Amino acid sequence: MKKLILTGMLAMALFPAQAHADSMFDGTWKIDMNSVHLPKKPDMFLLKDGMYECKTCTPAIQIKADGQDQSVTGHPYFDTVAVKVVDDHTIQETDKKNGKVVTTSTTTVAPDGKTASFEFTDSSASNAQPITGKGTSMRVAEGPAGSHAISGSWRVSSFSNYSDNGLAVTYKSNGDNMTMTNPTGQTYTAKMDGTEAPMSGDPGITNVSVRMMGKRTLVETDKRSGKTIGVMKATVSADGKTMMASYHNDLQGRTTSWKAMKE
Repeated sequence: MKKLILTGMLAMALFPAQAHADSMFDGTWKIDMNSVHLPKKPDMFLLKDGMYECKTCTPAIQIKADGQDQSVTGHPYFDTVAVKVVDDHTIQETDKKNGKVVTTSTTTVAPDGKTASFEFTDSSASNAQPITGKGTSMRVAEGPAGSHAISGSWRVSSFSNYSDNGLAVTYKSNGDNMTMTNPTGQTYTAKMDGTEAPMSGDPGITNVSVRMMGKRTLVETDKRSGKTIGVMKATVSADGKTMMASYHNDLQGRTTSWKAMKE
C-alpha cells in the first residue's frame, strides 16, 4: 500500500509546517495521537497481472510490481517506487529519491480481507532520523476479481508506535516574525501578515504564509511552486496549554484534525 500517502498525509496534516504569531504559540508542542481525527476519504489501489496502481496518489502511480525501482514523475519526495509482492496478502514498498531510500513500508491484509496492518519508515522530507510507525486500515470497497488482496479502497483508521520526531514542532516569535523548527529538519521564518516566506528542508513545500485571526488563532497556507497545497488553522486555548488544529490537504481533498499539548 502506498505508505508515503499516509506518512505524506501526516507530514502535511498531523504535523504540517505550522506557525504561530504571539507568545501563546511560542514553545514546543506535541500532538496527542489519541485526539487525531483522520480523513474518511479512502485510498484506492490495484495490484493485478503484475502491475501496481495507486489511483489516489497525486499524481497517480502505475508501475510494474516486480520489486525493482520504477521511475515516477511529479512527486516532490521521491522519483522511484519499487513494489514487491511477498505473498497473496502482503506487499513491500520502497521509495527513493536520487537513489537514496526515503520511505519503506510493509502492508499485510488480514485473512478475512476486512482490515490491513502496516508499518513504515519515512525520511522523505528530511535527512534526520526517519519517522517510524505502525497502523491499521479498514476496507471500504473490494478490488476486482483476480486481483491481489491489497486491491480496493482503504481508509486509515489508526496509527500506533508513532515516533516522537514526527509529532513535535517548536515556534519562536520575534517582533513581527515567527520561526518554526521541528526534529525532522523543516524550518521557516515568516512575517505574520500573510507575506510569503521560503520553507527549508521540505521538498514538498516551497513557501508558506502566516496570518493571525485575533490573539489565539493562526492560519497558515502552504504552497508548492505558487500553488496552494494545504491550509492549517490552529487555535490555542485561553490557558495556553493546548492547541486545537486542522489541516486541509488541497491536493487530495482531505482534512485531518488533532490536539497538541505544550511541553
